[in-house]
Amino acid sequence: MNNTQLLPEMVEVWQETLNWQPTESQHQQFQRLYAEIVAGNRQLNLTRITQPEEFWEKHLWDSLRGVVSLLSGEEKPLKIIDIGTGAGFPGLPVAIALPSSSVTLLDSTRKKITFLDTLIPQLAIPNATTVLGRAEKVGQQRHHRQRYDIALVRAVSSASACADYALPFLKPGGLGILYRGHWTEAETDDLKGTVKQLGGAIASVESFTTPLSHSVRHCLSLRVIPDPT
Repeated sequence: MNNTQLLPEMVEVWQETLNWQPTESQHQQFQRLYAEIVAGNRQLNLTRITQPEEFWEKHLWDSLRGVVSLLSGEEKPLKIIDIGTGAGFPGLPVAIALPSSSVTLLDSTRKKITFLDTLIPQLAIPNATTVLGRAEKVGQQRHHRQRYDIALVRAVSSASACADYALPFLKPGGLGILYRGHWTEAETDDLKGTVKQLGGAIASVESFTTPLSHSVRHCLSLRVIPDPT
């Protein structure tokens, strides 16, 4: 960790863009997360994003931008799952920012889950746990099907596939949040049918610009419609 560069604090940017900023303790957790990812990257090829400002924007800020509605105000204890978490994004930043919520990190790659199992206690993130498995199978298991308030999926596949992964995990009224880059109205129209078949609806499609590189990103919110019966 001694050789790792320091993350920028970006206090004003956090506040201006998310109406939130990390505590000193949370900032230190972000710094240690960065250091451990950079160290683990040497063996596991966890991410191409290793420069401090790029890591801050693309792994920390972007992760929390997807859950911006949960950051302000009093935190409700939620059950959250991060599907296809990889090196722990967006799930670990979300777990750090929302300490009253529980965050399950799901991935099908054993090496990445083993890495996270070592990382979580090192960073003292007691509200994060891991599950090894494929989303389409785990989502049908009794302990996971319809058990979560929020499912996060950060561009691991097509939007339709992401919806197919996410919605089985969600309670009635639960929210699936899909992190996307480029997005069009035509893609929204194409997605509506898939989401409807899964018992949900597209609640919102939000476009935003990242604060440093000014890249256009999108967040799609999919709501599971409660059965009227």
